[in-house]
Amino acid sequence: MPAAKTNSKFMAPVTPNDTLAELVGAKPLPRTEIVKKLWVYIKKNNLQDKKNKRNINADAKLLPLFANKKQVTMFDLATIISKNIKK
Repeated sequence: MPAAKTNSKFMAPVTPNDTLAELVGAKPLPRTEIVKKLWVYIKKNNLQDKKNKRNINADAKLLPLFANKKQVTMFDLATIISKNIKK
């Protein structure tokens, strides 16, 4: 059986901009690792909405990343990451 193909574009390291780098570090990381690190921060700081777990409440560090929105959904994270990486 052939080895499973990985999505090389998805797994390719990307460089976070300054806003995102404050949370995940400045070195290039695959998008999957950026998402993992964001979730570690969100859970560590209790930022998941209590009533609707799909929502993430912003704190002082996340507010600039979330374009000053006080709350975003977990489905918005991919878009937020895309907007905060260096091309």
